[in-house]
Amino acid sequence: MGLAIGASTQLLPTPQSFTENHEFISILNDVLRRHAAQDPTLQSQAQAFAGPAGAIFSSHGSFSLQQRTQRTTRKTTAGSGGGSQAGVGGHVHLSDLRNPPDFGRIAFPEDILGSIEVDGHGKIIGEFEPSGTYRIITNEGILGLSDFLRTKLVEKLKEEEQRGL
Repeated sequence: MGLAIGASTQLLPTPQSFTENHEFISILNDVLRRHAAQDPTLQSQAQAFAGPAGAIFSSHGSFSLQQRTQRTTRKTTAGSGGGSQAGVGGHVHLSDLRNPPDFGRIAFPEDILGSIEVDGHGKIIGEFEPSGTYRIITNEGILGLSDFLRTKLVEKLKEEEQRGL
């Protein structure tokens, strides 16, 4: 399949007719590992994480699912009253833009590209980790990245094309 996003048995692909290209997914995840931390949208979500509420409720549906406390491995869900304490980090999610969740909610698992660790001051300290549940095509549409990440993906695809992949 080369650099194609995937293949479909229908002119307008649906989740049922679409087969993902694993090479494309690998390239996408590589781009996200290299550049997600520099994405202005994700950076602003990380800064919001450090806010007084300790959870991100953005239009892109990202907020910390897991709160980490020092010297313990106890995890709570921010959306169910777990809350954040000053100086405590967690994870923010990079979500597909095709289907932003309602305010105060996280994206559906099929829309979460992955997560990245953030400290309690809103600084990105971890590396992007793919979610494993993301789907390029859902009933809501096809892959939707921020302008920054879309540009990085197109650059990488052009490099791969020149290499003859």
